[in-house]
Amino acid sequence: MRNLLSSAAVSIHRDGSRRRLLIPTAQFILLVFHRSYKAPRQPTPPAPPKPPKPPQKPQTFTFHDATWDDPYSWMSKLSDAVARRHMDVLMEQEEKYTEAVMSGTEKLQSKLQTEMASRMQFDLSTPPVRWGPWLYYRRVEEGKQYSVLCRRLASLNEEFISNKSPFSGFDFTSGKRIEQKLVDYNQEAERFGGYAYEELSEVSPDHKFLAYTMYDKDNDYFKLCVRNLNSGALCSKPQADRVCNLAWAKGGRALLYVVTDQHKKPCRLYYSVIGSTDEDVLLLDEPQENVHMTIRHTKDFRFVSVNVFSMTSSKVFLINAADPLSGMTLVWECGAPVHCIVEHHRGYLYLFTDAAKEGRLVDHYYLLHSPVDASSGPRVWEVGIIISFQLVFSCLCQNVFHDDQDLIIEDVDFCDTHMVLIVREGWNYKLCALPLPLSSRKSGAVYLKELNPAFLPLPIYVSQISPGTNYDFYSSSMRFTISSPVMPDAVVDYDLSNGKWNIVQQQNMLHERTRILYGTSSSASSTGIFSDSLNSSSSHGVKSEDDIWNDLSEFYACERHFVSSHNEVMVPLTVVYSRMIENTKRNPGLLHGHGAYGELLDKRWRSELKSLLDRGWVLAYADVRGGGGQGKAWHHAGRSTKKLNSVKDYISCAKFLIEKEIVGEDKLAGWGSSAGGLLVAAAINHQPDLFRAAVLKARSLILCIDIHLCFFSVFIWLHIPVWFQVPFLDATSTLLYPIIPLTAADYEEFGYPGDKDDFHAIREYSPYDNIQNDAVYPAVLITSSYNTRFGVWEAAKWATRVRQQTIYDPNRPVLLHFSADIVEENRYMQCKEAALETAFLLKMMDS
Repeated sequence: MRNLLSSAAVSIHRDGSRRRLLIPTAQFILLVFHRSYKAPRQPTPPAPPKPPKPPQKPQTFTFHDATWDDPYSWMSKLSDAVARRHMDVLMEQEEKYTEAVMSGTEKLQSKLQTEMASRMQFDLSTPPVRWGPWLYYRRVEEGKQYSVLCRRLASLNEEFISNKSPFSGFDFTSGKRIEQKLVDYNQEAERFGGYAYEELSEVSPDHKFLAYTMYDKDNDYFKLCVRNLNSGALCSKPQADRVCNLAWAKGGRALLYVVTDQHKKPCRLYYSVIGSTDEDVLLLDEPQENVHMTIRHTKDFRFVSVNVFSMTSSKVFLINAADPLSGMTLVWECGAPVHCIVEHHRGYLYLFTDAAKEGRLVDHYYLLHSPVDASSGPRVWEVGIIISFQLVFSCLCQNVFHDDQDLIIEDVDFCDTHMVLIVREGWNYKLCALPLPLSSRKSGAVYLKELNPAFLPLPIYVSQISPGTNYDFYSSSMRFTISSPVMPDAVVDYDLSNGKWNIVQQQNMLHERTRILYGTSSSASSTGIFSDSLNSSSSHGVKSEDDIWNDLSEFYACERHFVSSHNEVMVPLTVVYSRMIENTKRNPGLLHGHGAYGELLDKRWRSELKSLLDRGWVLAYADVRGGGGQGKAWHHAGRSTKKLNSVKDYISCAKFLIEKEIVGEDKLAGWGSSAGGLLVAAAINHQPDLFRAAVLKARSLILCIDIHLCFFSVFIWLHIPVWFQVPFLDATSTLLYPIIPLTAADYEEFGYPGDKDDFHAIREYSPYDNIQNDAVYPAVLITSSYNTRFGVWEAAKWATRVRQQTIYDPNRPVLLHFSADIVEENRYMQCKEAALETAFLLKMMDS
């Protein structure tokens, strides 16, 4: 080696002389090895995974004057065994494709899942609901997947205040039993296919029985169960399948329940006496295809109301709960499908409705009342043959309040001594109480303001107020849930006797570690970094001195803008962002939308979205036409033949976010669930270059679990569509050839294809039928239930056609993810689903 170095270090010059080169030895060694080193070949990057290609089976459809081809219509033929096998294979291929595309995000998903799990509320018990002498609540035992329904005597709870959650329901010091387990849903899961999903549950007014319905997965229906709460045993009768509604009668000794037909249409009402060996009595049968029924008991259990509605009419009957076999009295009939709820209070029947007044359409709900003759029950409303709503109420009913556009009544609740109103002033919600009976000095209708209602002080930025169960008619306390985009939901008990209130449950996210990471309000920006003084406003509320609401407004800003849309309509746009994140004008954003059924857009604080906020994302909520919050006119302006108004509103809000540099160009993602999936997908069809990504979600089952628990809420009547477990993407086929019968509310919302104008409007907005050719679409993640009964074919058809017709970019993939049927009952699954969706957005946005 030395000789080599010596000879190599000598050079021969032009003059023939030899000179030694001054090259350091180490440097020379590197030089030699560099010349002899051959760099390894860079591995060829793996080809991007290829999406599934299901078979095409061309089929031509003709309706009215339109003809179209649908090569994937076979996906919805559930009765075809071959088609179902193809769908099973396709769903497996789609899941593998999604896993392959997201294969580089496992660590990110794990990190996100840990983040989200750490923010979940550790209190695994619902706040106790007082009803009579009992406190009812649900809690999750350690290591168990499902909850346990329990109760305890309120007197014992006060006596053993230090033993709020005894492990065994027994206080060993005093030797007294504290807790009584009513239903263990872990045991119910063993009876019903491995998991437990309860749709309805009603405790009898004498507290002796519990009637509830459990989903039987093998048979695809809900099964009625009645349990004796003293012995814990199931009653042998009544037992019924396909039960969708129930109400107690005769003080808890009898039960009324509604069953569906084979097509899941509520059609028959039965009466059953608990413990009797007699056959259940059929009280009402509505076999007609488009007629549906629901029942509910009044809060004092005096009556059971039966609502029967169709495309052309609405009827309400009353049943005397003390004697259900005495017949039904028709108290309401209207030649249009409208919302109507009847309640009884101290000899008066109250009716909350949005029906036309004197032949004129109204924009909001209003309250009527009429005296009831105690000797004849509700029959005082019966005037010969009742032909129309106007005939009944022109004779017997009065308006409780004058119409007031400055203070709109959104919901009503009663107890024995008070009336509580949820009202809206502009886009701001308020809660107030009035003592009953109303002032005798006032004759006829009055303006609400004249009665000097007591308003509950609320936090800032309230987006929704929801009534609680409020079962106890004779309690002076009522429960409500207060929601805000920058505050975890607060469950509040409002004592009407003295005006005092307290938060009985709210997640406190303002831990010391959070304050250290984010600073305090003194260091937080006092003005919004995205605000436009000419085009935004704030929702003002009362912030208590001791900050007991646990809101997050010092860390996260909330702004409201009004965006000019189609026809110069101003659309509210709520924007939420972290005060600690700098506005780089390149911030990614997520725009939520729904715009259907007159439902309020869900703007509640969701802890899983904190992972996006803390990474610099902007969250925006577009209250487009078709949704709720601004009366019936706002809803009607975005439904049926006017559905495209919703889409245009959403696009206008998306453009506003980019033009105002609230969200960076090519940094905007869309978000919609169920009918909101239609909104976002239709917007993508119109302007695919406006969005970088989108998440189209199945509607969560958790939204409809507590519908029966609301009292006078109009949301009882806002129909949950059959496709709630899949984004609504194939409107033409679903409305024209429904696999599961649709209700009048569905056709009112999206159009009746039998009407030519409605049909062409459906064809114009239907996402599946308007996919652009040769355009680059954004990346899309579609979540759906694995169960084919929930319309999984809609997601599969839309995804397949987008890949087929557009310029498909593997860097902007269209993915399908199939979730478990019921994710909400499993906290681990909740975090896992949310982590996948968040990781998808981060990956597609390169953030």
